[in-house]
Amino acid sequence: MTDFGEIKTAIAGLGVIGSVHARILEENGCSPVAVCDLCAEKCEPYSYAEKYTDYARMLDECKPNIVHICTPHYLHADMIIEALNRNINVLCEKPLCISRDEITRILAAEKKSKAILGVCHQNRYNAENRFVKDYIKDKKIVCATANVVWRRDEAYYRSAEWRGRRDTEGGGVLINQALHTLDLMQWFAGFPERVTASVSNLTLPDIIEVEDTAFAVFSGGADFTFFATNGSRADFDVELTLKTSDGCVKVTPGKVLVNNELHAFTRDDRLFGKYCYGTGHDRLIKDFYDCVKKGKPFEINGEEGAKVVRLILAAYSSGGKTVGTL
Repeated sequence: MTDFGEIKTAIAGLGVIGSVHARILEENGCSPVAVCDLCAEKCEPYSYAEKYTDYARMLDECKPNIVHICTPHYLHADMIIEALNRNINVLCEKPLCISRDEITRILAAEKKSKAILGVCHQNRYNAENRFVKDYIKDKKIVCATANVVWRRDEAYYRSAEWRGRRDTEGGGVLINQALHTLDLMQWFAGFPERVTASVSNLTLPDIIEVEDTAFAVFSGGADFTFFATNGSRADFDVELTLKTSDGCVKVTPGKVLVNNELHAFTRDDRLFGKYCYGTGHDRLIKDFYDCVKKGKPFEINGEEGAKVVRLILAAYSSGGKTVGTL
């Protein structure tokens, strides 16, 4: 069991992903001292914690060392800033935020705060992705491509009012389902300077106001293509392929092919939540808590978490034309 010491932790947002964070904390001996959700009924199962529907009040009264932000996308920025302004460490679920203005505000608050900001890009902690990151460290990435082909139907979008709406979700498949894969692409290949992209709603035009399908070509500094859709009849494994200076690397869940040589990774870690989340949440949370305890920087801070959001926002603004990614 990980020693989290005397860390007081709180969770804001008790939906699917909030319950994942709570389970991981509980199993590591660090049950939250406070939980918060606008729906008071969602707080009831957490009998050991103080219960709130007011986020700022929870921060002021409980004074946690760390707050986990697991709320809908449009709430992230203000909640991050509220905590950082109180010098409370923040671990925020993806995406960091949903607009360029919010990025600016968050990074300014992070710079002024004594606290640490971390973003949950847990796929970076999956064993196969760590292997690839180490393998390519001394190699040039010539080009790369990735595909995210999943299904999200009407029932999924009807399950929560904020889903499928531009002002609350911030977009569709790119900023929600495909964000982790796009983050891996720029983590592996480097941050590109330009993007030419097209987004569309091919399967749910009367249900959602955001895209279910996107294609983007990134170039300059890093060259890669990216395809994502929620319009499939079934979920397929995510695929990433990197052309390196000495061959080809193909990544799928639990497997890496290096020039057709298979490297398999047994997922010994427990799976928390959906299969598509991978097994990285537990390791990411432990790493973040270790950084807080030791007062050292966390790898996926505000600026790092903002990178993929910048790419997504640029893709949304492209409209089929080439635009800058910053």
